[in-house]
Amino acid sequence: MTSPQDEYPGQTPPQPSWAPPQVYAAAPPVFGPPATRPPRRVSIGAIVAIVLLALGLLGTAAFLVVSLLMLDTATSRIEDQQDRIDEQDDLIEKRETFGAAMNGLLGSAAELDGNLFADLVPVYDYQDIATNAWLNRWDLAAMDDDLAAVEEAAAELQAVRDAAGTQAATNASGSVYESVTDQLGGGFVASVVGDVDGFCEGDVLGCVSGADPFTIHYDAADAAVPYMTDWLETGIAYHEFAHVLQFTNPEPTETAVASFGGDVETMADCFALTYLSGWTLDHTVWTSSYQYWEVSLGYGYTCDEPQRQVIRDWYGQLGYTPVTITQ
Repeated sequence: MTSPQDEYPGQTPPQPSWAPPQVYAAAPPVFGPPATRPPRRVSIGAIVAIVLLALGLLGTAAFLVVSLLMLDTATSRIEDQQDRIDEQDDLIEKRETFGAAMNGLLGSAAELDGNLFADLVPVYDYQDIATNAWLNRWDLAAMDDDLAAVEEAAAELQAVRDAAGTQAATNASGSVYESVTDQLGGGFVASVVGDVDGFCEGDVLGCVSGADPFTIHYDAADAAVPYMTDWLETGIAYHEFAHVLQFTNPEPTETAVASFGGDVETMADCFALTYLSGWTLDHTVWTSSYQYWEVSLGYGYTCDEPQRQVIRDWYGQLGYTPVTITQ
């Protein structure tokens, strides 16, 4: 066998039409430090600008926080001020309402000017209400109580006046006692006709209690005795009405009763003797053409003219006079 050179002398032997497969392989990776970019140079001005910007942002944030706090504080103050204004408005309204109610009460009381019973209008209670209202002028809740007190006082006074009108227009007992009492008291004094010995603590024709000076108690059994007449009942009613005047006008009574040795009973007798024309303490009562009764009423003493003048002076001082209520 010859070699290819032997077959083609002086020539390069032809290459085969196919080539052996070549094997390609990637170069093995080489590991080392990462490539780094060359550092940038930042100018001082840029740094300053950044710092200033950061500070500006912080300042703005702080300003916003402070502003919000100030706004919240201001809002709270405004709300507090508004609450105070509302409270002041409520106080003013309460005071005006109270003032109107008190004026109404005193106006109603003034219509009783000249009424015979000084104690009919509790002026000291009204003064206490007015004084309390002044002390409570900054307290809404307390002023509500004061307003309720003056309204209650007005209602009570009106109830007394209404009852007097009813009493004066009616005669529930149908007795002379009640008729005369209504006439003398204008309806402000009630009459009770019944078994009063227990109430009066004795066998009496009638009595008045200091606990209820606007009511006269008359004994029904004594009113039914054979010798009792309308005239006698009239004189008894005058005597008992004098006790009403004594109880309800204590100050002038204290002075006048001294002229009677401090005896309110002889003073009451003297009132009847002074103001009931023709009245005496001793009576002859005829029950038939041949039968009569000798009746002595009162306490056995007929007052003289100086004492009767004391009664007149006393009676002229009696009654309610409107007073000024202050705060």
